[in-house]
Amino acid sequence: NKDVSDAIQKVAAAYDCKIVEGVLSHQLKQFVIDGNKVILSVSNPDTRVDDAEFEENEVYAVDIVASTGEGKPKLLDEKQTTIYKRAVDKNYHLKMKASRFIFSEINQRFPILPFTARALEEKRARLGLVECVNHDLLQPYPVLYEKPGDYVAHIKFTVLLMPNGSDRITSHPLQELQPTKTIDDPEIKAWLALGTKTKKKGGGKKKKGKKGDKAEGGAEGEAMDASTNGGAS
Repeated sequence: NKDVSDAIQKVAAAYDCKIVEGVLSHQLKQFVIDGNKVILSVSNPDTRVDDAEFEENEVYAVDIVASTGEGKPKLLDEKQTTIYKRAVDKNYHLKMKASRFIFSEINQRFPILPFTARALEEKRARLGLVECVNHDLLQPYPVLYEKPGDYVAHIKFTVLLMPNGSDRITSHPLQELQPTKTIDDPEIKAWLALGTKTKKKGGGKKKKGKKGDKAEGGAEGEAMDASTNGGAS
């Protein structure tokens, strides 16, 4: 995992960007989105993870955020946070009736995976969520901001580590950009040429082609996902 962290930072530096601190990539398991094996996007003394070796048939959520700024976004307003996840290892006897009602609904409907506050049926959800967060029953996913004028790019996907290579099974449409930097480092060039295989939609056995049919093929280019300047990440 340390080798991957170093590679991420090296590629970002080649494009005069910095990787945003605090963004982690995790091993995935059934009903677990933050497994024990973790990849740090940025290595620093304040954030440490155990060394880990990747193994075949493991699944990872790769999450990378790069910035043209300092890579240290700030929380401007806690009220903008709308995504939360139940901290299954925490317990506390809530004092407010609204908090107990909301927490009961969360345990029934969203016991494991993250959820959005607007999905809660109780209109006073915001009031109850505050006490739940204050006592670590919920993990908030805050909206962070870089300085005005800085650009932020975010990419996230799920990848399977298969015996014949890495398979990317989730992705999203990318905003293609033409880099102004020219990469001369041969090691980085080799990394960028690797890419990942994208799982094709559909299933079942392929139909046998008729005699004389021509095979069709193509290549899919990799691009960078960019958001607006000074935007949230």
